Amino acid sequence: MRTVEKKMWLVLSCFLLLMGILARPASAVEVRSKAEVQQEIDQYVKKTMRANHIQGAALAIVHNEEVFYTQGYGAMSDGRDINDRTPFPIASLSKSFTALAVLQLVDKGLIELDAPYASYFPDLAPKDERIRDITVRDLLNQTSGLNDKVNPDMTRSSPYQSLRQVNESLNTVQLANDPGAAYSYHNPNYQYLALLVETMSGQNFSDYLEDHIFEPLGMRDTFNVSNTRQINENSAIPRGHYVLLGHPVSQSEPSWFVDGPAGMISTAEDMAKWMLAQYNGRLLTPELMEQYQTAGQKGPYGMGWLAEEDEQGGRTISHSGILWTYKAEETIDLDQRLGIAMMFDSGLNAFVGYSAFVDGIAKIMKGEKTESTIVNSKNMEAVMILLVLATMAWGIYRLYRIHRSKKAMTTGKLIVSLAGGLLPILILLFLSPLATFIGAGRVLPWYGLWTAMSSLIIWLVVLSLVNLTVMVCRFRLYYQAKKMKGITTSPYQGNLQGNLNPYET
Repeated sequence: MRTVEKKMWLVLSCFLLLMGILARPASAVEVRSKAEVQQEIDQYVKKTMRANHIQGAALAIVHNEEVFYTQGYGAMSDGRDINDRTPFPIASLSKSFTALAVLQLVDKGLIELDAPYASYFPDLAPKDERIRDITVRDLLNQTSGLNDKVNPDMTRSSPYQSLRQVNESLNTVQLANDPGAAYSYHNPNYQYLALLVETMSGQNFSDYLEDHIFEPLGMRDTFNVSNTRQINENSAIPRGHYVLLGHPVSQSEPSWFVDGPAGMISTAEDMAKWMLAQYNGRLLTPELMEQYQTAGQKGPYGMGWLAEEDEQGGRTISHSGILWTYKAEETIDLDQRLGIAMMFDSGLNAFVGYSAFVDGIAKIMKGEKTESTIVNSKNMEAVMILLVLATMAWGIYRLYRIHRSKKAMTTGKLIVSLAGGLLPILILLFLSPLATFIGAGRVLPWYGLWTAMSSLIIWLVVLSLVNLTVMVCRFRLYYQAKKMKGITTSPYQGNLQGNLNPYET
């Protein structure tokens, strides 16, 4: 029996040894080198940029405790190559920096999260007394009760010129909700917070960021601006673009006061340092760091971050940044210790899924397969061009049919024609409120709608003009038919048809 057991163990040992030998080559194939992963990422980014008419971008990836990869793609309008030290506007990614500045002052005992914001500004005299109930935490969590409808941001006739001027708006605004009752993303919340940082630190907001965040983290090329004019005037920053019928169009960023919520300029190299700081304990005490990266009570928005937790308890913080000619995306998996940030020299676009860049890169980092999608700017813009041409051809054909038609235009047909013809015109007229509804309450200016969906607007305009022309022709036919009917039923019908005197007997 013992001999049998020995033989069995010998066979089993040989089997395990053979499996180990066979497994080694397979593992060597599956484990990719860092250079191979970076090459795959480069190929994916370049391919996705081409598919979305994006001229330039910069990428930062951190994994565990190191910078895994930083890279620039494309070139500026003047031909200079974009690299990992090329500055890009990061737009609303700035909010997490502003929130950190506030929490640093909380850490020092200069600010209390649940203290009323107005208590730090005794000169405020709000008409809506609920303003006095807005806490610092409400502003951080975007639950202040303010929104773009009651407190215009991007649609102001003249942009704000200072944080003090923004603060004065609280004296006249009427809240949409009670403070703390509902979540509503609103840029001025973070302008009030930037002023709070200035007031309690005794420093200009940009100087505070430089001294207490950028310099300690080694972010040497990162800085803050107060107005988008400073972006346009800086030749080191790539010119922004929007896409018009499949062609990237270079354009200056429209004037907008961005100090606090969207004014920071950074590089891929610096954003890598920023992402590493989110899980290495250098920013705040553990207790405040936990609050900083946790969702609020009324929604996923925490303090400058969208904070999410999956079914397995994995925590992710993320944010997107939108200007009209620039875009940025950032996602950090706190448990996997994987951070990805990308900045683009193109803005908000209805046909570009910028988050797909980050999602695809994350899959590559995890060894998963990326999947191409036919829904991209290149394909969708081609569809829009075909739609414009087809609509024009259809309009010409309809006019030809109307001209050749011998059928009378009835009242019923006219009403049906009007109902269908007015639809694209109504969509154009109400495009802004429709975009506000889809965009969770964000009120967009018309120039913002144009840069975000110019090809769609062109098609709607062409369709509206075609329909208006057709309706005018049908109205004319309708009234001609009515006129003819009136003539043929008049008491002079016999005279007209038979040249008879109507008074003859």
